[in-house]
Amino acid sequence: MTQYPTWFDAEDDRTALAAWSRLTEPCDPAAVRWIDSCGPAGALRRLLAGAGASCGEPGPEHRARWGVRLPCLDPVRDLRTLSGAGGRLLVPGDRQWPDDLDLLGPRRPLCLWVIGAGDLRRACEKGVCLVGARASTGYGERLARNLAAGCVERGYSVVSGAAYGIDGTAHRATLAADGVTVAVLACGVDRTYPRGHDHLFARIKERGCLVSEIPPGSAPTRWRFIRRNRLIAALGKVTVVVEAAWRSGTMITAREAAELGRPVGAVPGPVTSAASAGCHRLLRDGATCVTDCAEIAELLAPIGTDLSDPVTAPTAEHDGLSCPDLRVLDAVPLRRPVALGPLCRAAGLTETDVSAALGRLVLRGLVHREGTGWCRRRPGRPQDREH
Repeated sequence: MTQYPTWFDAEDDRTALAAWSRLTEPCDPAAVRWIDSCGPAGALRRLLAGAGASCGEPGPEHRARWGVRLPCLDPVRDLRTLSGAGGRLLVPGDRQWPDDLDLLGPRRPLCLWVIGAGDLRRACEKGVCLVGARASTGYGERLARNLAAGCVERGYSVVSGAAYGIDGTAHRATLAADGVTVAVLACGVDRTYPRGHDHLFARIKERGCLVSEIPPGSAPTRWRFIRRNRLIAALGKVTVVVEAAWRSGTMITAREAAELGRPVGAVPGPVTSAASAGCHRLLRDGATCVTDCAEIAELLAPIGTDLSDPVTAPTAEHDGLSCPDLRVLDAVPLRRPVALGPLCRAAGLTETDVSAALGRLVLRGLVHREGTGWCRRRPGRPQDREH
């Protein structure tokens, strides 16, 4: 007869999911499929009992990998640690569970360890992922602040990865504008990584959420950072890369968002800046150019709605002139009046054409008559009345 741990309850799926998040590394499709088939507690019971694999269940290689952590497994202790830090465990079906995580299919997280006063589901319903390079420039950080503030003004929340550089700037700017922000971590939510963001994490807890799919006390690793990016992409309705080098890890987040069918935007930078090379690469591959929050709103809204105002260049005095009128205007001098004959020769037009053009130019206030000649109207000079 199998001797189960004292904490194990065959009917407690929530604690079982906490256990599975300790046994597995992020993005383990074999574990997700087994849990979907047998239920969290049922799959854990078979693993603890060492039951042989049946049709459709994970093979020995998977069980051996998960079994490595069985001797130190204690999900009740993990849940107690989370509760002591003021956090909560979210599992599929909970009111605050973001349903968009189901888009990840077998790569979805088993559960989420969360600390913070924010409602995660509500925050993600209008979430914008603002992500970028750790080695950011002043240009990128200025754009991140502007975009984050614009998102808050429009009622959006900001999702990012809490790293140095663009991520941290986006979180801070959101909080400064009294907005809600979600930080997705590659370590336990009870740990501060990077260390320099201790104060930032404390502020995020007050208005938003710290989120991780791995249990308390877990250290950040390269693999966990890579897999964390799929959660960032899934928790936001649109992903905008503010600044990224050619091989930036942020490019993984953009790729994950595109694979989920989510809009991807990129902020252009100086063509000579290596810090923007990744953004330019995304733009060449089909990402949407983003320069302000109005353009982010376009990506979030249904097609044809919430369109940003068209950008117009300053008008020039010759805008809209026909070809003959423009030729006559070019022939009219700025200071010394010129008679009709020389104007015809300069413009290469007949007297009839030049006279008609001069009449139209007078109506637009571009030329005026002085004696027997014509002169360009100088800017700021009041129009003469023609009699």
